[in-house]
Amino acid sequence: MRGDWRDLLGPTFSLFASSSTLVCCALPALLISIGAGAVMVGLTTAIPGIIWLSAHKVPLFIASGVVLSIAAFLQWQQRNAPCPIDPVKAAACTRLRRINRWTMGLSVVVYLTGLFFAFLWPLIFLS
Repeated sequence: MRGDWRDLLGPTFSLFASSSTLVCCALPALLISIGAGAVMVGLTTAIPGIIWLSAHKVPLFIASGVVLSIAAFLQWQQRNAPCPIDPVKAAACTRLRRINRWTMGLSVVVYLTGLFFAFLWPLIFLS
């Protein structure tokens, strides 16, 4: 199969990149909204990188968006690539493509959720 590394790495990197947007922005907003400020304090004490991510959310969202776009392009480019003739490998190829579509969809949902909490939530509820 042509481009095995693109089938495997693109969606995986996009999921990791988009999940960092959740850690930066959606998780703190959720914890504060439900009144779990003490949990948020404990979390930032245990993982101080959360504050750094929150302070640099614009570059984080740009980098995550670039990674997500590249992964989507690689997946789109591979959409019609042939699977092997061997039935076992063909089934694995088809299963991997289905998993990749779900992973990319999940990545987009996670990215949009982080985007909402980082930039739109403050405009809507804090104005």
